[in-house]
Amino acid sequence: MDPLKNAALIAVRDCLAVQPLETVLVVTDRERRKIGYALFEAALELGQEAFLLEMKAREFNGQEPPPAVAEMMKLVDVVLCPTTKSLTHTDARRKACATGTRVGTLPGITEDMMIRTMSADYHRIAELTHKVSEILNKGNVAHLSTARGTDITIPIAGITAISSTGLITKPGTFGNLPSGESYLMPREGESEGVFVVDGSLAGIGKITDQPVRIKVEKGFATDITGGKEAKKLIEMVEAIGEQARNLAELGVGTNYMAQVTGEILEDEKVLGTVHLALGNNVSMGGSVNVGFHVDGIILNPTLKIDDEYLLKDGKLLVD
Repeated sequence: MDPLKNAALIAVRDCLAVQPLETVLVVTDRERRKIGYALFEAALELGQEAFLLEMKAREFNGQEPPPAVAEMMKLVDVVLCPTTKSLTHTDARRKACATGTRVGTLPGITEDMMIRTMSADYHRIAELTHKVSEILNKGNVAHLSTARGTDITIPIAGITAISSTGLITKPGTFGNLPSGESYLMPREGESEGVFVVDGSLAGIGKITDQPVRIKVEKGFATDITGGKEAKKLIEMVEAIGEQARNLAELGVGTNYMAQVTGEILEDEKVLGTVHLALGNNVSMGGSVNVGFHVDGIILNPTLKIDDEYLLKDGKLLVD
């Protein structure tokens, strides 16, 4: 079988568990058209009815799709979104899930990424992800540090971690494909310190100039410095406003097949990395609802949850 078709089949059959009587909507744009069509073809084979909807690519991650697309997402059993920019943290996705729709988002997916990462054992990834979430759930304070200058304290007491396993099989659930991360929102307004992004930034790509240094005070990014990638991030944040500075997410990658490529969809899943995000945290139970969510990948991190090391110098200490 064609490798892309096979990857699409795994996504529809195994990850979304599409059943013969279910309806499936694939939302895509011009740049991801080939992947969208492969998913559509797989859905036609497995489901009762499938629809392929191509829209204009969004300008940034978290920007809402047109109202007609949002409405259609609520009318089917399963939605797959291979799009250039992420629809994960949108009201459209949240409202679709509220009606019972299962949603798999594939923002920035490439053919190479899809073929490579969809061959992973997602049951193995799910087991590891749940173990990481258990540790985060028991924790009160996360402390993240790196040799490149990251030193930030992130209160997480009472916050429930979300396991993004790649197995999106229950009504109203959602997740990324490829997947493999445990993530949660920091307690709002409480994180303090500095984090240094040296892997990649969502919507910007791999860090090829200087690492991006972000100072956080009372849960908000107050200062962003570095090279050309830092300048781009500052422009993005300033275009949105103060809420884009909210420290929105702490995530731990658990996908052993993922690599840092510059596409955040894959990068944030890389085993042995941690990511922090700015902007929208509503999907994690927070109060900051803004059309902006930008993750920054931190390489070789040491992450301590209370007195327990979860990662040390980029090695995940979970069996």
